[in-house]
Amino acid sequence: MLKHEFFSEFDLMVLLTIHRLKDDAYGVSLARAMGVLAGRSVSVGSVYAALEKLEAKELVTSRLGEASPERGGRAKRYFNLTGKGIRAIVEMRALLNELWSDFPAAQGESA
Repeated sequence: MLKHEFFSEFDLMVLLTIHRLKDDAYGVSLARAMGVLAGRSVSVGSVYAALEKLEAKELVTSRLGEASPERGGRAKRYFNLTGKGIRAIVEMRALLNELWSDFPAAQGESA
């Protein structure tokens, strides 16, 4: 496990949604997709706060797209997972699977 790469459930959702959206992962598209998956509203501001933190940890990178007239000449900022980000997701999954393995409901028993 990457000793210092723990992240929140929300951060993990952001990372996994970036992977799901591929080249269309920008703040608004991430918030919309996460909202659909979670069944509740996800604020764009909270997504961007998480993205800044994840980029500082080098788990994601960003690039600016082309400026567009419908956005008032502003460009979208697109996000991609880094190799370190992919490794962190895989290692977090392994850790969570290990922790869940001792949980009674995971073994077909009622909690």
